[in-house]
Amino acid sequence: MRKNYIHLHELEVYRLARELSRVSWVVFEKLPWPDKKIMGEQFIRSVDSVGANIAEGYARFHYLDRVRFYYQSRSSLSEACDHWLELLLERRKISNDDYEEIKSIQKPLEIKLNNFIKSTFHAAQQKE
Repeated sequence: MRKNYIHLHELEVYRLARELSRVSWVVFEKLPWPDKKIMGEQFIRSVDSVGANIAEGYARFHYLDRVRFYYQSRSSLSEACDHWLELLLERRKISNDDYEEIKSIQKPLEIKLNNFIKSTFHAAQQKE
């Protein structure tokens, strides 16, 4: 029995990560230059790291390598949305609407990412 390969761009978890990057970039672009340099660059790097680590992990052969990158992706999501986004809101650098839009992507992405990690472990156990 041959299993069908699912392309990276077909993964819902990756699509959500890319949507988070797209929306976050719009927010980043609105920031004045000093705020971009102080907080914005770290925010956008951690946001973009979410999808990048999913992509890199998905290309790995061994499931433990995959999971390691998925964990890094989850950590980057937390850094971006639980730290930098909160600081941007607290310091009144972004609107409540921008904040809520990003948070509305973070929550399902976090769930999908946790399920993706769990399913990667489960698939490896099925092979044994």
